[in-house]
Amino acid sequence: MNFQLNEEQRLLQEMVRDFVEKEVKPRAAEVDREHKFPRETIAKMGPLGLLGLNVPEEWDGAGADYVSTAILFEELGRGCGSTALTVEAHLGLACAPFILFGSDLLKEKFLRRLATGEILGALSLTEPGAGSDLKGGVRTRAEKDGNQWRINGAKMWTTNASVSGVIVFLVRTDPAGGSHSLSMIAVPTDTPGVIIHAAERKMGLHGCKTHAVTLEDVRVPLDYLVGEEGRGLQQTLTVLDGGRIGIGALSVGLAQAAFEEAVKYARERQAFGAPIANLQAIQFKIADMATMIDAARWSVYRAAWLKDQSLPYAQIAAQAKLFATEMADKVCFEAIQIHGGYGYSAEFPVERIYRDNRLMLIGEGTSEINRLVIARRLLASHR
Repeated sequence: MNFQLNEEQRLLQEMVRDFVEKEVKPRAAEVDREHKFPRETIAKMGPLGLLGLNVPEEWDGAGADYVSTAILFEELGRGCGSTALTVEAHLGLACAPFILFGSDLLKEKFLRRLATGEILGALSLTEPGAGSDLKGGVRTRAEKDGNQWRINGAKMWTTNASVSGVIVFLVRTDPAGGSHSLSMIAVPTDTPGVIIHAAERKMGLHGCKTHAVTLEDVRVPLDYLVGEEGRGLQQTLTVLDGGRIGIGALSVGLAQAAFEEAVKYARERQAFGAPIANLQAIQFKIADMATMIDAARWSVYRAAWLKDQSLPYAQIAAQAKLFATEMADKVCFEAIQIHGGYGYSAEFPVERIYRDNRLMLIGEGTSEINRLVIARRLLASHR
């Protein structure tokens, strides 16, 4: 592999970085403090093509590759975790099922509007009894009733639910169970019977809205099935493989932000008559932080590049997500240490960045689940 960013990717990086510096980063503290959804910022991203970056051009997207999408998530993460996760959930989780599996009817009805930013999207998998165990734990049921699906159940942790125009739900369509008993169904959020509960109070990512969703006799056309009936579990795992690249990239951005704040503070803070950046203990921390960020970034880009080349990437994506999210946890920790007592204060960005990254070790597969994914693939390939 001889990988480097091409001219188009570098130009995108510059454009997004400029947008983040002007529109995203200055609002990050307010978004967190006031639990404020960054509606105005997200709205400005639609005309720039960023909300449909990896959507094919024929469906009004920019048609960019996945390395470019990783760059987008990283740069947004560098500015504001809440804004970045909102966009990652929209592009990486909500648009992906339509791109990969959706019929032309669904792409016409939903994907075009998602790509232009007319609406945002969400993917709803988790239930009170189904987190990592989707195969056996999903109880939300969809039954055929004439030319419609009738859906009943309850979902949790649905990112973007209250700000979305459509949610793709993973539901059980075969009560017999098994790996072919689940399906994906698209449901417009204004459908009668869709109840979106109050936003969850969370440790971080306060501007990114996450909700429990109840479905009470929700009816949608049979044509709103995304992909094949009974293939929902397999489709979900494919979507999550790509989503892991997105979360890994987002964590790289958060870590980069924490690192930059730490370096800035170390140069300004005086102790023992000189900047603390002169102290070997601080220099060692900065060196380790920079090394880990660089390694994680290229791990994420490698996974995205493999995806773009249509080469096997699931194991590499899991490795990149695992390493990048745990790396960012360490980098944010050290950034707070460098700040000393000020690092614990909400007046400095590093405590927010630390809180925002914590979810990345849970979403799109916990660190433990990703270790299982990696180990099982390794063991299967070394018999």
